[in-house]
Amino acid sequence: MRVGLTYDLRDDYRALGYSEEATAEFDSIETIDALADALQQLGFEVDRVGNVRALAGRLVAGDRWDIVFNIAEGVSGRGREAQVPALLEAYGQSCILSDSVTCGVTLDKALTKAIVSAAGVPVTPHAVVTDLAVLQDMAKQIVANPHLKFPLFVKPLAEGTGKGCEPACKVASREQLEQTCRMLIERFGQPVIVEPFLPGREFTVGIIGNGTDAQSLAVMEVLLGEQADAGIYSYRNKENFESLVSYRLVDDVTARRAAEVALSAYRALSCRDVARADLRCNADGEPVFMEINPLAGIHPHHSDLPIMAGMLGIPYTTLIARIMRAALERCGLRLPAELSQAA
Repeated sequence: MRVGLTYDLRDDYRALGYSEEATAEFDSIETIDALADALQQLGFEVDRVGNVRALAGRLVAGDRWDIVFNIAEGVSGRGREAQVPALLEAYGQSCILSDSVTCGVTLDKALTKAIVSAAGVPVTPHAVVTDLAVLQDMAKQIVANPHLKFPLFVKPLAEGTGKGCEPACKVASREQLEQTCRMLIERFGQPVIVEPFLPGREFTVGIIGNGTDAQSLAVMEVLLGEQADAGIYSYRNKENFESLVSYRLVDDVTARRAAEVALSAYRALSCRDVARADLRCNADGEPVFMEINPLAGIHPHHSDLPIMAGMLGIPYTTLIARIMRAALERCGLRLPAELSQAA
């Protein structure tokens, strides 16, 4: 079975002059090598396609695959994560991980909250500041909103990997609110979302499967070290997790509730095959959904999903096998013998 790999390689964009922060969501060559090696061990023929432009050229040239393993994040725009799945759908190509609609929705944090809230998933109230022209009026409305009490947290509406999340994002006054909104809008060129700061425990939940068969792989708690940015899982903390952050698998009452909330969000958003959801507890200790990543990182040592799998004693190749099994069964495709044995 021939599997195409679509991805954005961090080194390619660095060579074009992109900053470290701008390339934070893109993949390292180590990730692509590890994924390709795991797939080959599972009996697949692997074709490294690359980014959306490379994919477009290959499709126009007539190239096809039995299925495409997509981890391409896209470069710009709110719909950037939907570009590769949409292109594959246009050419009738089966795709591993979520489709274009889910990838488009989940990058927008406010739209995601609206959908999962309608499904009964607990979320924080929020407001969106679309641009600098409405900043002062929106700041007045936010301060007057009884559901948006200080301290508040401000972050870009459509970013991942902690981009734009830093100590200044936690604000305690209208002046700080306006300053941080202005800074982030100018820096990222997109709206910001404002929500109450959640002071409790933070979890990330790995999920594998589809529909009612989807299951939580594990619940992992994020613990910040003494030298970390205090109180937030910031971009700096994520990029330097080995020295600033520690993780532990948890299975207490709160963690099990977090898994339930994450699964409800996963299903409400029609996520496919695998994803990772982030939650944090409110002042009452209740887990609240924050966001979900339908293109969860899969670096064998640095990404949350493989980290929690490793803590469970699940080898990297077995993790990829479970993802592939879920995707192939969903698509009605035959499982190679090596995959059947590994998963």
